[in-house]
Amino acid sequence: MFNRIIIVLFGVLALSAPAFGYIGPGMGAGAIGVVVALVGSVFLALFSIFYYPIKRRYKKWRGEPEAEEEAGAEAEEESSAR
Repeated sequence: MFNRIIIVLFGVLALSAPAFGYIGPGMGAGAIGVVVALVGSVFLALFSIFYYPIKRRYKKWRGEPEAEEEAGAEAEEESSAR
């Protein structure tokens, strides 16, 4: 089955007519810029999704108090000082 698909795809590519098109330097640079922007946006999206949980685990592993615990401790100190 897989071999048939390969043979059909190869036949279609071999029998297709050439497309005479010109991509100028501006269009080429723009296309490269679009590809770089798409890859960068996917990377930043994945980084932003995974950063916070990794940061929380790292702080827990190092034994540093989390931001919520720090805020609670500061509020208790302020209320006891009054």
